[in-house]
Amino acid sequence: MFSFVVEKYTYMFNTDALLDIVQLEQLDIGLFRGQNYMTPWKRVFGGQVLGQALNAAYQTVPEDRLAHSIHGYFILSGDVDKPIIYQVENLRDGGSFTTRRVTASQGGKAIFIMSASFQLEQDGFDHQIPMPEVINPENLLADYEIAERLKERSPEVVNIIKYRHQSAIEFRPEDQFQFEEVLPGSMERKVWMKLAEEKDLTIPLQHQLLAYASDYNLLVTAFFPYRTPENSKNFFIASLDHAMWFHRNFDFNDWLLYNVSSPSASNSRGMGHGKIYNRQGELICSVMQEGLIRIKRS
Repeated sequence: MFSFVVEKYTYMFNTDALLDIVQLEQLDIGLFRGQNYMTPWKRVFGGQVLGQALNAAYQTVPEDRLAHSIHGYFILSGDVDKPIIYQVENLRDGGSFTTRRVTASQGGKAIFIMSASFQLEQDGFDHQIPMPEVINPENLLADYEIAERLKERSPEVVNIIKYRHQSAIEFRPEDQFQFEEVLPGSMERKVWMKLAEEKDLTIPLQHQLLAYASDYNLLVTAFFPYRTPENSKNFFIASLDHAMWFHRNFDFNDWLLYNVSSPSASNSRGMGHGKIYNRQGELICSVMQEGLIRIKRS
């Protein structure tokens, strides 16, 4: 397992640890408690809250209902040293669709809210945007392997990669050396990802883990075009909202392609748009996120 120390944090996080964090403890009807992944940046990771909120909602719906969309807003930064309480509100139990609203709180204050809709599996029309051409993951390096190759030439780039690395999910970016030079980059990224350890998981758990993973790499394309050697260390990024649509079932034990682009940046906000495909080219999920992106004030 890959591990390192950043700002006195020993950073080691495997797939079993991720599963433990995503799955919540039930305190009462519609009330759950979750623990935190101890990020080296000392704020609760947005993907963790997404996965946990979806886990809370899933615990209140019938087993024959699967999530088809979630829409969340990040309200306050979470404290990694305090557990998060999730309250689930039952909005609708229909013949085909079930709707829940989840509020995540710390210290009596809401830090995140999410609406989630679930549906019976049903037959219907079927079409999609085709998967783009991409290098196979077997021919690419993992992010931490890139870091090892760059440590002599670009130690600051290595620190960036290691700062974000975790061992629960493996990421293999097609743009292997885009971090090598702190220069303007593309507004598009293609990253393969899969669970680092093979697990036998239900569809709901796979949805929760994909929600966690979807928060990686999504906003980077919104600030890549503006990087310079002068401002590369001074970007401030914070997620504002996050939406996902689950189109088709998938297996996170196999590689998924996360094709990310940025359709817009304005008024100190950047938008990330992601399309997630399986190895067979099926579009399994769409993701949208807007975040605060600006240069830190000196």
